[in-house]
Amino acid sequence: MRWLGRVRFQDAWALQHGLFDQATDDHLLLLEHDDVYTLGVRADPSHVLVDPTSVGAELVRTDRGGDVTFHGPGQLVGYPVLHLPGKAGGDMADTVAYVAGIEQLVIDTLADLGLPASRLGGYPGVWVDADGVPRKICAVGVRLTRGRTLHGFALNVAPDLTMFDHIVPCGITDKAVTSLVAEGVDATMREVVDALVARAVARWGGGGYDRQDVAWRQRASDLAPFSRGAGPGREPGEASPERGPSIRLLGRLAEAGVTEGVALAERKPSWIRAKSRIGPDYLRLKRTMRDLGLVTVCEEAGCPNIFECWADGTATFMINGERCTRACGFCLVDTRHPEAQDPAEPARVAEAVRQLGLDFAVITAVARDDLPDGGARAFADTIAEIRQRTPAVQVEVLIPDCKGDPESLAVVFEALPDVLNHNIETVARLQRAVRPSASYARSLGVLARAKAAGLVTKTSVIAGMGETDDEVVATLADLRGVGVDIVTIGQYLRPTSHHLPVARWWTPEELTRMKHIGEAMGIGHIEASPLTRSSYHAKQAAAAGLEAMSETTVALG
Repeated sequence: MRWLGRVRFQDAWALQHGLFDQATDDHLLLLEHDDVYTLGVRADPSHVLVDPTSVGAELVRTDRGGDVTFHGPGQLVGYPVLHLPGKAGGDMADTVAYVAGIEQLVIDTLADLGLPASRLGGYPGVWVDADGVPRKICAVGVRLTRGRTLHGFALNVAPDLTMFDHIVPCGITDKAVTSLVAEGVDATMREVVDALVARAVARWGGGGYDRQDVAWRQRASDLAPFSRGAGPGREPGEASPERGPSIRLLGRLAEAGVTEGVALAERKPSWIRAKSRIGPDYLRLKRTMRDLGLVTVCEEAGCPNIFECWADGTATFMINGERCTRACGFCLVDTRHPEAQDPAEPARVAEAVRQLGLDFAVITAVARDDLPDGGARAFADTIAEIRQRTPAVQVEVLIPDCKGDPESLAVVFEALPDVLNHNIETVARLQRAVRPSASYARSLGVLARAKAAGLVTKTSVIAGMGETDDEVVATLADLRGVGVDIVTIGQYLRPTSHHLPVARWWTPEELTRMKHIGEAMGIGHIEASPLTRSSYHAKQAAAAGLEAMSETTVALG
């Protein structure tokens, strides 16, 4: 079970479909959506009474049953992705029984919260009618395929009920919609989630369960993207390098339960020190980068493996400029206002790959939320330029989330990189503290979309920012759930005093244990060591991941 916080509908759709296609475990995703109207497969479009954009909402056609409904903040949405037994010993699951089970789950939850509710004959969902006037408090819309479930329920806790005035909810013209707060139940979203989780465990968790939550926001208005308080991109009144992290960053860490860390002056363990190797290959690569006016993430992010990788003739090219539109709490990359894209950059990267004689190239980029496609076209153009000059070169791309936009992501996917890498970075609880402009659900959704496109998928986890062992294991389970093939895990190193503090040092043995746990789950290859970074040993990891995939395919027959 995962409480995912506020999630855009398209990201949740991609995540649940990824779990549907790849996961062997059962999942219950709990979340709130940004304002959106969704249409079921048999919905009447005339039941949408206004242009959704005029009220600040999206309109999405889905593959669930039912008519039109509204999702928005203050509404608890649940997506169970379950394996159901066949009806009467057959292969077909009993849809009617499943819907009744969801209704009962919500009815029992509401009873626990002090609100009597029931079914209403001929009208799916959960209803309140204490005064004899039926009011719908929970909509249910599902899809069952091959004994697996998609979509689920939407329970109105404290949404803006006027948003329902712009549609004919569920196609029902003569009955009202209500919420817990409208019925006089003063319960927070967290209290409702906790009550529903207890009932879901009783109903579906007989074999045990694992719950992970994105940190609960204490200040709902605090949506500012900047997570650190000094250096490029800092805000007025924020902390200076001498004073350490900003109050905002420390507050977000505290909300996530991280209140202590390693002192900045504390000596690093012996296993965390990288050796300098400034040899001819390192100097040749650096000279080529400068001659062609290129940027590497190796330099911009202060990677500890730069000497080893460059001496081995491997570098990660960074396109779309060197200024990022986000300010993640762990990252050293420049966050000043980005400059215009250079249309000649893809060709220069391809020329560097040719001159260096690489047979495996890694391409990454800063986040460019200022661009309509998030910088996706530049990835596709760079892949095309490399293959035009050196067709045999394998290309791995490490992409931002492109705001989860399916069309932008498809531009990259259709260029067919040999490995599609997108970093999850940290566990669910720490997402908002570590990278407040990103989303745990969105990153899983990006990886799920890439897997559905037939690509080899890869991601990275940074250890040492306040996560527990169990949370790392849960994150590996989520990555396995959406079919990720390759994972890297490495120790966080604090770039400056105003970045996230190091919470603890992971030993090599602890990281190796995570590698074994993740691979036992079915992840094809995990590279894990204190100095491992996302592109560390990328060529070797890709080969190992592909080999593991081939063995799995053969084993499955």
